[in-house]
Order: sequence, then C-alpha cells, then structure tokens
Amino acid sequence: MISQFNPECVAIEKVFVNTNPQSTLLLGQARGAAISAAVIHDLPVFEYTALQIKKSVVGQGHAKKEQVQLMVKKLLGLPSVASTDSSDALACGLCHANINASIAKLGVSNRMKGGRIL
Repeated sequence: MISQFNPECVAIEKVFVNTNPQSTLLLGQARGAAISAAVIHDLPVFEYTALQIKKSVVGQGHAKKEQVQLMVKKLLGLPSVASTDSSDALACGLCHANINASIAKLGVSNRMKGGRIL
C-alpha cells in the first residue's frame, strides 16, 4: 500500500486491551507490521487512542461505531457508509488531519524517535 499510494505519514490507533486476549494479540501483530513498514519507508508514525479519534471525528469520545461511520460518510462525502473497519481507518486519518492542522496553527514542532512521533 505504501508503494501504491505514497503517503506522507501513517496514522494508527493505539492498542487497547480487548476482552479476547487472542484478538488483542492479533491486533498488536498487525500494528507492529504496519509500523515496521512505515519506519522502513522513513514515514513518520502518529498514534491516537480510540477516544481521541472519536472525539476528533464525532465530537464525543465515547461515540458508538455507527456514529463514527455516519460522520466519516458525511465528512468525506462518501456515497454510502463504509464498513466498520474502513470507517475506523478513515476516522483515524481524519483525526490526524484535524490534530496536525491544529499543531501547524500553533507552530509546534513534533519530536520524533525511530520514525515515531513522541
């Protein structure tokens, strides 16, 4: 995907503890692979909690998945509601765009270590 779409950075949701340990482990492995791919391509990695993402997109940190899906559809002008996973990924990107725009307005520079924003 990185070679195909040539992104400037990667935004990813931070790991949370799931009620199913197997799901948490698989999620951690997927995140690790995504972060490794980004670092190999010298892309900065920005991490956001689910609360940050929901608050940025919906305006409320404890929003339901359906609310996130509807706001992603509305904000991006999509013809239909995306799947839950797609909506989550798009919401993470929207969160980064919102936060990055705010940081740029403040003139704050981000510190990086090993390709990751601190």
